[in-house]
Amino acid sequence: MVARSLQALLLLLAAPAAVHAAIDPLSIGGACCGAAALTAAASLKIVTTGNTCLIERMGRFHRQLNPGWHWTIPILEATSMYGTVREQVMDVPPQQCYTRDNAPVQADAVIYLRVFEMQAARYNVADLQTAIMNLVLTQLREEMGKLTLDETFSSRDRMNRNLLEDVNLATRAWGVEVTRVEVRDIEPSPDIVKAMELQMSAERQKRATVLDSEASAIQSINDANAKATSLRAQAEAEKGA
Repeated sequence: MVARSLQALLLLLAAPAAVHAAIDPLSIGGACCGAAALTAAASLKIVTTGNTCLIERMGRFHRQLNPGWHWTIPILEATSMYGTVREQVMDVPPQQCYTRDNAPVQADAVIYLRVFEMQAARYNVADLQTAIMNLVLTQLREEMGKLTLDETFSSRDRMNRNLLEDVNLATRAWGVEVTRVEVRDIEPSPDIVKAMELQMSAERQKRATVLDSEASAIQSINDANAKATSLRAQAEAEKGA
């Protein structure tokens, strides 16, 4: 709209003198005021609380705008990035992993992160979210490969700590701090689940058999003790008679 107003003014200046005479000065003034208002509106940048804005001048980074009202130079300056510095949540989709004992499992996680340096997040990596996602997926597979299947269900705190440490080593160069990494669901393959159920059933049957054997042994001992006691009592009775 600003360009159209300026173009109209240029056409007026290039018009013949007869046309200038027929033009109402008030119309010219109104056009100038409109162009000025549009230019001012295009120059104003409003950054809300919790956000920040990066400005480039003639294609190069120039400054960072914090929350508030700011004036920019139209055409020469443009917004490079507008983002939040608040904590964000990113879901990691289920990923096929293999444990140390070659058991296939599906694992997913959730990431809590915060951008502490917007300039690094914009210019040190091409696609921030994709880079963080791929990094976490790689580290998740690596951590799962260090543990056996049984350990994956009892060592989540250790996995979370290792993931947080490893991911932060890379993301700090991108101006991002990962505050928490939580492994949510670990789901073995259907074959593994079936094998685990059979193993648990066999263990329960084994415990039941052991308990039955112990009960039978105790019963036999009790029967033998009772019979011995009865024989002793009978012998003492016969002796007394």
